[in-house]
This record gives sequence, structure tokens and C-alpha cells, in this order.
Amino acid sequence: MELVAGAVLGLPLFHTSTIRAGENFIKTNKIEWISVIETPVENFIRQNEFVLTTGIGCHNEPEKLVAFVKDVIHSGASVLGFATGRFIFDIPASIVKVADQSGLVIVDIPWEVRFGDIVGKVMQLIMSDKLAQREEAELARQQLTNCVLNEKGLQDILQTLSKFVAFPTAITDNQSKLRARQNFSPDWFNETKLSEGTVSKMNRDETEAPNPLFHFIQVYNDHKKSIYQLAIINNHKTQGYLYIEANEYQLTWYAMNVLEHALTACALYFVKENAIELTEVRIKDNFVMQLAKQAQQTDQKLITKADMLGYDLTVPYICLVGHIAYKELPSFDNDRSENSSLHSQNYAIQKEITYAGELFEVNTMTTFEEGRVILFLESELDSYVEIVHSFLDKVERRMSELLKGIKITWGIAAPKSNPFSFSVLYSNAVLALRIGGSKQAVGSRTLYEDTKMDRLLMALAEEEEVRTIVNETLRVLLAYDNKRQTDLLHTFFIYKQHNGNVSQAARELNLHRQSLLHRLRNIEALTNLSLIDPDDAFLLELTSRIWKLQQLEEYDKG
Repeated sequence: MELVAGAVLGLPLFHTSTIRAGENFIKTNKIEWISVIETPVENFIRQNEFVLTTGIGCHNEPEKLVAFVKDVIHSGASVLGFATGRFIFDIPASIVKVADQSGLVIVDIPWEVRFGDIVGKVMQLIMSDKLAQREEAELARQQLTNCVLNEKGLQDILQTLSKFVAFPTAITDNQSKLRARQNFSPDWFNETKLSEGTVSKMNRDETEAPNPLFHFIQVYNDHKKSIYQLAIINNHKTQGYLYIEANEYQLTWYAMNVLEHALTACALYFVKENAIELTEVRIKDNFVMQLAKQAQQTDQKLITKADMLGYDLTVPYICLVGHIAYKELPSFDNDRSENSSLHSQNYAIQKEITYAGELFEVNTMTTFEEGRVILFLESELDSYVEIVHSFLDKVERRMSELLKGIKITWGIAAPKSNPFSFSVLYSNAVLALRIGGSKQAVGSRTLYEDTKMDRLLMALAEEEEVRTIVNETLRVLLAYDNKRQTDLLHTFFIYKQHNGNVSQAARELNLHRQSLLHRLRNIEALTNLSLIDPDDAFLLELTSRIWKLQQLEEYDKG
């Protein structure tokens, strides 16, 4: 495929020439260009070049001739042809030795052979080879594209790539998870290897490497080998990475063109995979949402539909609804709806839920809605409290490392018996979340069965007479709070939480003890109730809690 020195020196034009050095390299030294040059060399010679010279600048100066040859070697030339018989009559043994050691082929060309003829014939071979390379690269493009069109995977793409370029390759996704490899050691991807390596950009002259991919190559050097990383990009988003183990001189024009076609095939594969994943996730999101929102019987038809999506509805479930909050709102670089499981934040949460489900060997069904995560978790009903806390501990511990500052407040509901309704479970979990969220700190967990008192009060609040008593008892106090921008009602709640202990309540409110006593006297005056009298204190606490639940309901409706 590639033009080597042996093919060039086999031309009839060189039958009278003699190979003086580097004969062992004529089958491996590649020829990509030919030029005629005299001293000085400087940067006029490119990699893999056939160099012709008369040695006119080194006539009768052996040391200068040796320096010239060393400069040619340093430039990376493949063949050096001396026209002998006018300025140079014999090639010194010292030059032959240096060339043999460096892999440079030196050819003794009779003076009578014209350089113009040599350049013309060699350029014909080079152009013919370039044409063959272009045809081979086009064949690679077709076969790599067909891998995707014929429903083949990333491993098939790498196997096809290996037919055209002979170095180890690997593909990872954008999370650096290894997806496929061809003769590439998987051990390289561990963190130790990556941390030891030095990352740099490719640095090649544009005249040597016109392929634009060179500007985007990352190089990992770990003292043993060089690994080149190319990003697989689609629609300005990195889908994954292609890794190749090679030396810089293997990254020829042909190799880079084939690699460019491989990147295109990989990008097409990821687009196809993402489209399938997007469709699957949308179907699953809709299914779980329908379970939560629509009252439906868990019959054989629903069980079969769930089974097709990988869900098992024949086992008992509890429902968890979590409100997602952050200390500082992060930014997520994606265009997914925040109700989608593919939204970056939601994807990370669902990933940890799935991981915990596998760890605990339980089924999970998850979806998202308006900043909430809805989770149905498989659990035995007689031990669900212990299971749910262990499960959430695992999820939140791992999630806090991935999403800094995240806090999820949970409402949890379990069925009282089998069979059960998923929609009732969801409604109960939402109610537990609303009640717990209004009373406890962000990140708390509230069980539906622990909200009996609050549910009783909510039921009482539906009675018209109860609403009237609440209004009459708190109207003046609430007006005072609103006008003075005080929070006497909150003060009363904290006071009752500490069972009337003034010192403890003052400490939590960050008030002086006398300041708290002053506030309590204000409350008594505004409500015309005595906090010392048990009936008055009970009436104030009861009406305050009912009022708070009424506000919660109005907020949800609004």
C-alpha cells in the first residue's frame, strides 16, 4: 500500500546505481516526496523524503559532508542519493557507518543519470501511490459506514478499521467507559495510568500534516508508549473518544484519512444509540408517570406491557417522591426537558438509583416531574422502613459526591396490603412530602404512616365551623405578623416543640430569654388566650397547625 524505498530503487533508472548504506531498510523506509538539495539542510527536508544531492557544497571537505549527512538523518529523510563523479567521487566509510546506524538508505548514483529523470519517475510512483491510498481510504469509508447501516456495533467498527491501519485502537463513551477495543490493553484506562501520563497537544508543521485532525489530537505519554486521543463529536457535543496506540510517524496522510472516516462512523453509531435510548427512556418515563397519575388495575395486560420495558409488576412496591434542591443551583449543559430522565441532573440521580437497586437486588421504576423524582421501589411490606432508609443512604452518599450541594426531601408511602394501587401510593407519598416538607428541614424523610395527626387535622379543616374557629382565633395575630413583619406564629411553634421550655426555645430562635417571654406575652394579648391554661394552649396549637396545613394546600393549588 505505502511506497517504500525498495520499490523506487527497483526502477530501471537505478540499475547502474549502488546501494552503499541502509540496505536492510529499503523495505520499510517510506517515500512520500522527492527533492534536490545542497547545503545547508535547515528545515527544507520533510519526513520520509527521497533527497538527491551533488555534494557541491562539500567538495573536498569530508567533515562538512559528514555534517550534511547527519542533518539529512535528523530531518527524517528515508533515502539520500549522491550523484558521484564530479564533486564527490567516493562515499566515505564514516558516512556509511552513520547511515547504517540511523536507518538512512544511501545510494551512489552515476553522474550521467539526470536528476530531472529521477524526479519525474519517482513523482509518477508517488502520485500513483497517493491515488491508490485515496481509493483505499474511500473503501475504508464505505466499509466503516456500512458497519453502522448494517446494525453492527463499535467492536465491528474497530475490527473493520484494523484492516486498513495496523495499530491498537479503543473506543470509550464520554464518561471514559470502555466500549470496544482492538489489540488495545484495557489496563491503560485505569486511573493510575492516566495520572502518570503527560497530556499534550499534537505539534506538527502544517506543511507536514495537512489533515485538520492533527489540531484536535490529545497525546498521552507514559514513558513506554504514546496514546493518541481523538474526540468523537456530533452536533458540537462529545459523544466519546477514539484511542490509538502508535508513534507519530505512523500517522500518515492515509492513516489520518482512515481515522477521520472511523470517527464519522463512530459518531453515527452514537447518534443512533442515543436516538434509541431517548425513545426507550421516553416510553419508560411515560409508563411510570401513568402508573403514578392514572388509576388503573394491575391486570395481565399492564403486567405484560411493563415486562416489555424491563419492569416487574408482580412484586410489591413502595413509592418515594423526592423534591430536589441545591444550596447553589448548578448549570447543566444539555437541551433535555427537566422532566426527562436524560436531563443531566436527572440522569445522574437515576444512575445512582439504578446502581443501588442492583446492589440491593431490588426492582426500581423512576421518572421525573417539575423538580421531583418519582420512584417505585420493590420492598417487602413488613420491613420496608429499614429497606428504604438503607437504600436512600446509599443513593444520597454516592450522589453527594457527584452533585455537590444536592438535597432531596422525601415523602414515602407503602401499601397496607396486596393488591395495591400505584396511583394511591403516589398520592400518599406526595402528601407525606408536602407535610414533611412544611415541618422539617430540607433533606428530611417523612413516612405517610407518620402523618396521621396532620391528615386528621386536614380532614377537620374541611369543616366550615372549624375554618371559622381558626379564623377567629388567629386573625388578629396574623394581621399583626403581616403588618410588623414579625413571625410570632413561628415563635409559638418552636415554643411548643420544646414543650414550653423557654430556655431551649430561645436558644433555637437565637433570642434572649426575656425577648422570647415578651413575644409570648404578645401572642397571649393578640389571641386573648393564656399559654398557661391547657385548653387555651391546645386551642392555639390546634388552630395554628390547621392554618399551616390550609396554607400548604393553597400553595399546592396555586
